[in-house]
Amino acid sequence: MNKKNATIYDISKKLNVSVATVSRALNDNPRISEATKDLVRKTAKEMNYKQNNLAKALKSGETKNVGIIVPYINTNFFSSVIRGIEEELSPHGYHVIICQSHEDVTIEKRQLSTLLNAQVDGIFMSVSKTTVDTEHIKNILETSNTPIIFFDRKKDIPGISTVTIDDYRAGYMATEHLIKEGYKNICHFAGDLNLEIYQNRLNGYKQALVDHNFQIKEENITFTGSSIESGIEAIKKLWDKKSVPDAIFSASDFAALGACQELKKRGVKIPQEVAVIGFSNEPFTQFMELPISSVDQTPVIMGNMAGRVFIESVKENGSGVSIEKKVVLAPQIYIRKSSKRK
Repeated sequence: MNKKNATIYDISKKLNVSVATVSRALNDNPRISEATKDLVRKTAKEMNYKQNNLAKALKSGETKNVGIIVPYINTNFFSSVIRGIEEELSPHGYHVIICQSHEDVTIEKRQLSTLLNAQVDGIFMSVSKTTVDTEHIKNILETSNTPIIFFDRKKDIPGISTVTIDDYRAGYMATEHLIKEGYKNICHFAGDLNLEIYQNRLNGYKQALVDHNFQIKEENITFTGSSIESGIEAIKKLWDKKSVPDAIFSASDFAALGACQELKKRGVKIPQEVAVIGFSNEPFTQFMELPISSVDQTPVIMGNMAGRVFIESVKENGSGVSIEKKVVLAPQIYIRKSSKRK
């Protein structure tokens, strides 16, 4: 038969000490001696005492839970950001609740509402590609003290801190690398321009061309999704139009992989005839027969930084001050066989 959970009153009675002393000991109050704390904890364990976290949260105003909303969890990038957030927050006693929007703003709204009802202490968020109207996010700022931190995909909303990489610089670096390798007709596989990250990667690509006296050709900009299939279809369309590039900068590693598969199927030599560089540095890029060059987004570091921004915001709110932070991380580029001609 299972033991009935004891209460602090039961522990108090057994040890012949006050309820206040038991409560303080269990909450590691410095006013209580270590010997008394050890005795209370040992007795609590023996009596199968379980602390009421809800009551504790109501008293302190903290649940020690935070929410994380990502489009999908089954990508290396988002799972690595979550890992980074957990690494930073776990030593402070926080637990994470992970939600997926599945790129649907309706689900995103519902997840936000669920997290708020759970009284989380903060929300980390990478917006969906269908998030155009941001009233549901602004409303939280107006009606709640719950801090929101955007990471990677963000919207410019006053009062919300952000942690991103310099996507513009990343797009510039990837394109400039191809130019320096001697490629002349560079195509860009652009992502969904509803998201600022893809706008910035496209703008970086364009500026690198301009700075090196290359003409920007609209036919060299192909809008793809972030999937292998979209990369395959993009190559088919380019070849059907006979608009054949000698290099491709893809805003997605998965689209880059699809491009490589279709180029190989057509007998096109990589990188001798067509170079390919992707974005995100997914693990598969370095372990392929032909490793793919890619821009790394340092996702674990991004998660660490987002966690630090949250901890700082909690401290600031306690002093009656809240400071909006904009953290921009430097991108890193990994050059592999798919784009190294020289």
